[in-house]
Amino acid sequence: MKGRFGIYGGQYVSEILMHALIELEEAFEKIYPSQEFQGEFQELLRNYAGRPTPLYYARNFSTLVGFKVYLKREDMVCGGSHKLNNALGQALLAKKMGKKRLITETAAGQHGLATVMAGNICELKTEIFMGVKDIQRQAANVKKMKLLGAKIKPVKIGAGVLKDAVSETLREWAACSRTTHYLMGSTVGPHPFPIIVATFQGVIGREIREQILEKEGRLPDAIVACGSGGSNALGAFKAFIEEENVRLYFVEGGGESLESENSAAAFQLGRPGVLHGSLMQVMQDPYGQIKPSKTRSAGLNYPGRGPEISYLCEIGRIKACYSFDNEVFDAVKVMARTEGLIPALETAHAIAYVLNHREEFSPGDIVVINYSGRGDKDMETILRYFYEA
Repeated sequence: MKGRFGIYGGQYVSEILMHALIELEEAFEKIYPSQEFQGEFQELLRNYAGRPTPLYYARNFSTLVGFKVYLKREDMVCGGSHKLNNALGQALLAKKMGKKRLITETAAGQHGLATVMAGNICELKTEIFMGVKDIQRQAANVKKMKLLGAKIKPVKIGAGVLKDAVSETLREWAACSRTTHYLMGSTVGPHPFPIIVATFQGVIGREIREQILEKEGRLPDAIVACGSGGSNALGAFKAFIEEENVRLYFVEGGGESLESENSAAAFQLGRPGVLHGSLMQVMQDPYGQIKPSKTRSAGLNYPGRGPEISYLCEIGRIKACYSFDNEVFDAVKVMARTEGLIPALETAHAIAYVLNHREEFSPGDIVVINYSGRGDKDMETILRYFYEA
């Protein structure tokens, strides 16, 4: 069924939003394949975003773990993360649809930053909803967004984190969809958002495939990516879903422990439920209410997993796993000392999994880590952790 992945997905929204969703789906199906759109989009990816990004052989890190590790350097996309791939695509689509304004939500700030960058390129005004707690801990990205001209809308409801920002953005979109496009940042939300975001992020996996064949003459044995909603992970995985010999690892935020209040390991602790217009794997309390997570990594704090990721994990095509906070911060230091790279805390979850589960990989394996973002935005949190430790 269209917009469904097994039982997951769908459009669990009010009638007010159905017209906007139908308009978006029809526009995407008509505009995205067109020669005009593809020409403009590919030019932006190449000359503005800086694609293709390198597939870097992390020689020193590989020596440490005992097998070959390549890093797909999405931190080298303009703005510092994979988020611009999708933002450019959706902003260009919105412009072709005749929209005048973009709204979105953000937690770590990278998606908000990418959205205002893409909005400026496409001459669209940008308003960004952000939880008050995330505004405090991602102050550097907030300053960048304001400098670029975005209007920041603090969200005080709920826990003041990503879940609440998404809710507020959906409410705003319901009132102004005629002139405004909601630039969804991850593979979540009602259909067609999960498909649109995964399509625009699919460039990551297509490049990995081409680059690893050129460098090694064969496909990798495993691809490891961090995840919450799932955009960077699906972007890396999509080109390999049908390749059964390529193992796919989806690494969630484990928090201090699975028993702690700050764990975001929804595949370990959650169950299917409806969140923000889609049926997906969701963290819930015993009464079915959404249970917020509080990991130190703002970008992994969404309590749901996108419908396609949920389905692929349910059928066993993707292995759902997690890294704990102490492992994540250690991974930041290891990557910094071995390769001279400081990863975002989200990215460090994937690095930490490889570091702490070396027994799952053989000496002859080739492993690709989707290096989804750089750690500039997290420096205060990282330094505070090591200082307090």
